Formats: sequence, C-alpha cells, structure tokens
Amino acid sequence: MSIDHKRRYWQRVRALTACLLALWLAASFGVAFFARELASVSLGGWPLHFYLASQGVTLFYLALIGAYALAMRRLDALARDEGNDEA
Repeated sequence: MSIDHKRRYWQRVRALTACLLALWLAASFGVAFFARELASVSLGGWPLHFYLASQGVTLFYLALIGAYALAMRRLDALARDEGNDEA
C-alpha cells in the first residue's frame, strides 16, 4: 500500500470517528440539555427524559458501535483492495 493510500485511509478513519463522536456528544448532551422540555412528554407512564436517559441513548450508543464496526470493515476491505491493485 502506497503512502497516498495510507494517508487517504487514515483521513477516512478520522472523518468517520469525528462524525460518530459528534453524534455521541449530541445524544449525550441533548438528553441532559432538553430534560426539562422532555419531562412533559410521557412514554409508557415514564417521563420521556427518563426513558431516553435509561434506554434510548444506550440503544443509540449500541447502534453507533455497530455502525463503526460495519464502516471500519468496509474501509479495511477497501484499503486491502487498493493495496492489491498496486501489486
């Protein structure tokens, strides 16, 4: 794999990581910041902010981990294919 391919690979990895970290921050901060507004909404007898903090955001984090694993698998396969094209 050439230096240009490695540089492009790591740029993609950093962009993916930055995007997912921004989503993580928005989800974490959003529930805490909007808790008062969400308290007036009820879901299954529980205030929505309680539900989001205890279940919803946790499921969102799990989805982020899955998205990261899937995207990294694709990026790694793409990097291998680009490396094989040079040989």
